[in-house]
Amino acid sequence: MSTDVPPSNPQDTEAESLHMGLGGRLRAYFFAGVLVTAPVAITFFIAWQFIKFVDDQVSPLIPSHLNPEKWGIPGFGLLLMVVSLTLIGALTAGFAGRLVVRLSDAVLARMPVLRGIYSAVKQIFETMLAQKANAFREVVLIEYPRAGIWTMGFITGTTGGEVRARFDEEMVNVFVPTTPNPTSGFLLFLRRRDVQVLDMSVEDGIKMVVSTGIVTPPDKSDQPERSVLTAASRSNR
Repeated sequence: MSTDVPPSNPQDTEAESLHMGLGGRLRAYFFAGVLVTAPVAITFFIAWQFIKFVDDQVSPLIPSHLNPEKWGIPGFGLLLMVVSLTLIGALTAGFAGRLVVRLSDAVLARMPVLRGIYSAVKQIFETMLAQKANAFREVVLIEYPRAGIWTMGFITGTTGGEVRARFDEEMVNVFVPTTPNPTSGFLLFLRRRDVQVLDMSVEDGIKMVVSTGIVTPPDKSDQPERSVLTAASRSNR
């Protein structure tokens, strides 16, 4: 007993392929829209939340008759904070301002509990904001947690003090962030020769850490070689 399979209709096959092609296009358009819209929307949302947070902290310090919330001006608290910090910085640049800073340092240095916190916080901010600081200036690769496994880190400075005295060669401080939250991590002291410095910028390195490796910056080391090859090929033509 034989069963005859009816021949397929070319029109049905063409309609099915057209339907699948249309669905694929719509799906591609949807993801393209998400790719374009999501970064912009998330950026503005985070910026708005930050502005709103600063406004909520600064607005109670402003007299009620001068409170910008009555005028409906968002971001006035952030602007006031920036102006205030700039004025404080300008005042501390003078002789009287430096005298006040020295007096406050002397007072806080005598407090048993606060002096440790104040000293650590001040040193961190001075290291991060100083123009000649080496903090987070280089992205490196290190073998961690064991040989054969490579981890991305950031050089935060040259090792000094008692830790440096324990070794007979140059050491560097390397901060290894966690993914996708780079605000926590591990501090490692490594020999300079055990660290491989990358050509990528710190911003690209942080993007790669936060995105769990999804966002990978291009290799800048072979760009000059590529440009030379391109120029040579053009000259041969």
